[in-house]
Amino acid sequence: MEVRAMSGPEPGDDDAEQEAHILRARIARDLIDAVRELPPPSVPEALCRACASLVPDVSGLSLSVVGRDEGTSVVLCASDAVAAQLAEIQYTLGEGPGTDAVRLRAPVFAADLTRAPDARRWPLFSVQAARAGAAAVFSLPLTGAAGALGTLDLYRDAAGPLNAGHVRTALLVADALTLAVSALDHASSDSGGVVTWLQGAESDREEIHQATGMLMVRLGVSAEEALLRLRARAFAMGSTSLAIARAIIDGSTDIGHE
Repeated sequence: MEVRAMSGPEPGDDDAEQEAHILRARIARDLIDAVRELPPPSVPEALCRACASLVPDVSGLSLSVVGRDEGTSVVLCASDAVAAQLAEIQYTLGEGPGTDAVRLRAPVFAADLTRAPDARRWPLFSVQAARAGAAAVFSLPLTGAAGALGTLDLYRDAAGPLNAGHVRTALLVADALTLAVSALDHASSDSGGVVTWLQGAESDREEIHQATGMLMVRLGVSAEEALLRLRARAFAMGSTSLAIARAIIDGSTDIGHE
């Protein structure tokens, strides 16, 4: 085996880093320009369209931001129904590439959800994701100074890894999204710290909070236990937490002392 002595940066490293910095800034500017001066309800869809136009070789994507409560997230936008369902499945089960990407603050790639090691790593998520129409999922964290702000989640309907060039582009888009989300946050946050362009997306999670509160009163349990019951019912019925929450609120389903 040939052993090479450690050396300093290659002569071209600085140029490559400078090129990546310029491209990252350009992508961030494009994302911000795509939503500039739009009314808050229109921002998520416009941001999603902009992301989809930048990331190649994927079937769809979603952008989620970490919620105010631990273990929660808000789906800001999704390019299609499959991407939205994948995000909701991860929230319901509490497992998946996006969940791990937030925890690890590092990209988590699953090139084939039907085979080990990916299928073994997330046994529940893998089955439901494949059923929803995803064969591969690639999650990239939006990492800020205080931790992960959220994730950019990509999926493909055919198994297989992204090539090196597409990985590089996706990483730059995730970095640019972090800058864009932070800039939008700084520009539009209210006194309560909730960005106005997130309020529409958070309304879905408010229904889960409402249903959780109803279960707390009915069952006499903590918020954590009530949310666990809601998620368990969603999993047992092959549904999502949001769908079960709405059913609890409108009275079409009842979670008793199970």
